[in-house]
Amino acid sequence: MSNSCSQGIENWGDNVFAGINTAPNELSYLRQFVDAHDFSPHTIRAICFDVRKFGKYFVQVNQESFDATRCTVADCRGFKRHCRETLGQSVSTVNRALVSLRKYFNWLLAQGLIEHNPAKAVKELRKQQMVPKGLERSQVRKLLREIELRKDIRANGIFSLFLHTGCRVSDLVQLELHDVMMNERSGSVVFRFGKGGKQRTCPLPLTARRAIQEYLEVRPPVNSEKVFIGERGNLTDKGIRALCNKYSAICGFKIYPHLLRHTMAHRFLADTNNDLVALAQILGHENLTTTARYSQRGESELAEVAERVSY
Repeated sequence: MSNSCSQGIENWGDNVFAGINTAPNELSYLRQFVDAHDFSPHTIRAICFDVRKFGKYFVQVNQESFDATRCTVADCRGFKRHCRETLGQSVSTVNRALVSLRKYFNWLLAQGLIEHNPAKAVKELRKQQMVPKGLERSQVRKLLREIELRKDIRANGIFSLFLHTGCRVSDLVQLELHDVMMNERSGSVVFRFGKGGKQRTCPLPLTARRAIQEYLEVRPPVNSEKVFIGERGNLTDKGIRALCNKYSAICGFKIYPHLLRHTMAHRFLADTNNDLVALAQILGHENLTTTARYSQRGESELAEVAERVSY
């Protein structure tokens, strides 16, 4: 056994299964399993902990010594419920234990010590996907205020486009002059190279039209069709992210392009009575399920609603 693997096992003492009745070869199997893989010390500790926890459960419910070669699917399913409901462990902790067992049983299967992997049929717990976070209204106001105070006309045009169209950074840097159509009453912008090569047209509300028009009036007279120009030519993805980092430092909170896309989506649904179809069209989503993520409550909103429950 390699020194690192041996040390990972021995960190648990002379016997990983101390205090637990096990079959004679159980510790030897676990040692061989660890030695056969290039696990990090952290992974070794996690696997040892998970297998020990399963062994303790096995002894309690079956009233026999822990023997991995005698484990069943029912044992693994019961262990999952035990971890979640009796021990009250998190979804991530329970799922990690199932992964550890699956790896261990796979090795036993490869050695011919068992005929099937009893953990293979046991599904991991599903973790609820929380809604993507966006900036609060107060944060957006602070951002736009800091831009105005610095008379940063280009930044105002860029951030206004993000916040009013929910565009991706790739949409913005590839935007050309002929893609922007504006007049006093209306306006739109065409993103010709969206995700998957798709093209879409987004409306430009008055606030965004004013910000973009103001920038176009002072835009450097360069030989380029790109709307936004940087210090050394066309503005790039890197330049956009540098601008976001600059205003992150100024405002005191993190700002990045996709966060602004999330912000627009949240605000749009809040102000349009959850018009998912319209938002999907603006964001370029083919599947409403993708757009529907934004209609879910965020963690802070869920906590606020939960506080209202009384008995």
